[in-house]
Amino acid sequence: MNILKGKPVSELIDSWVADQISELKEKGIQPKLGIIRVGKREDDIAYERSVLNKCKKIGMDYKVFEYEESISNKVFQDAIREINRSKDVHGILMFRPLPGNIDQEHVTNLFRPEKDIDGILPYNLGSVLMGTDDSFAPCTAESVFEILKHYEVPLQGSNVAIINCSNVVGKPLAMMLANAEATPTICHVYTRDIKQILHRSDIIVTAIGKAKYFTKEYFRRGQIVIDVGINLDEDGRLCGDVDFDNVVKNAAGISPVPGGVGGVTTSLLLRNVIRACKKSVN
Repeated sequence: MNILKGKPVSELIDSWVADQISELKEKGIQPKLGIIRVGKREDDIAYERSVLNKCKKIGMDYKVFEYEESISNKVFQDAIREINRSKDVHGILMFRPLPGNIDQEHVTNLFRPEKDIDGILPYNLGSVLMGTDDSFAPCTAESVFEILKHYEVPLQGSNVAIINCSNVVGKPLAMMLANAEATPTICHVYTRDIKQILHRSDIIVTAIGKAKYFTKEYFRRGQIVIDVGINLDEDGRLCGDVDFDNVVKNAAGISPVPGGVGGVTTSLLLRNVIRACKKSVN
């Protein structure tokens, strides 16, 4: 059994990012991340804090654009256009969902694709579908893929069950796996016989947001399990979708929560800032 920790993956990415920052600074270029947050949602602030801590650690410049929830749709759109025009902000992370008074779809489509470092635009999602390398994939989906690659999990010919059908995880990850010649199956709330699907899968990715929902009955011996869920258990402790203590004994490999996918996601976000910066100066 192998614990698929995210830290070794993050450290490799962070080291590369730090080296790139140093090289760019020598040329008079300072990569910069822009974070857009509307309101003070606790989960947004917690993620923002983790991103900023990593920025400080590796020397990435950043700026937080914070707005009140009462901001009008027009004023917010004007702010997005201004950030888009800013030459010193190379990559943009915007926390969603936005308040109901803001047209989220329209605002999202105002982003320039080359600054969309979290891969939320149709252009970048389409590039994931086509398997091109010159765009940005959603960082959470890409972090799952990076963990599988790092631990040399065979993908070609593998059956992969993804329990999520969102544009952030399930759909882009399925395309990435298909491009790697795996056979992905996307599961959702209407999927029938989900236990049978999971039992015949070689790799299982869960992202449903239900604490310890998947117990050992959902799995067979020798599978790879990647847990993307972030939840609080009945004791208020952070946990994933998978009942880790029950499942870990039979898994060939399993990612923990915390300590798995989350940290890799943040590292990939900053790697994408470097990529965006290089594109802009070229």
